[in-house]
Amino acid sequence: MRDYDEALSFYIGILGFTLVEDTYVPEQDKRWVVISPPGATESRLLLARAANGEQATRVGNQTGGRVFLFLFTDDFWRDFRSYKAKGVTFIREPKEEPYGTVAVFQDLYGNLWDLLQPRKPV
Repeated sequence: MRDYDEALSFYIGILGFTLVEDTYVPEQDKRWVVISPPGATESRLLLARAANGEQATRVGNQTGGRVFLFLFTDDFWRDFRSYKAKGVTFIREPKEEPYGTVAVFQDLYGNLWDLLQPRKPV
């Protein structure tokens, strides 16, 4: 990522994540910033600022354009509508798949996420 506060505004302010930790590390002039998806108790995400120019060129494209982050929800349509209303860009519209309802969105850096509500077992 480029900037801690910019990332926090997006993940907390728009996606509704919770701030778990934000500690300054003076020896490395960086922050240890950990967030958690809404309602999650076991999942966490470390927000790491690019440390050099080479890393900065990869921000938003760590996976070459593939989805690699999955945000599970218990109410797909609630979260989809909320995110759309807040300006989140969906690059693949909602689709019913054998495993559940899914749509692909971009975070503020261009990383691709699945918003996914798994299908309940029958």
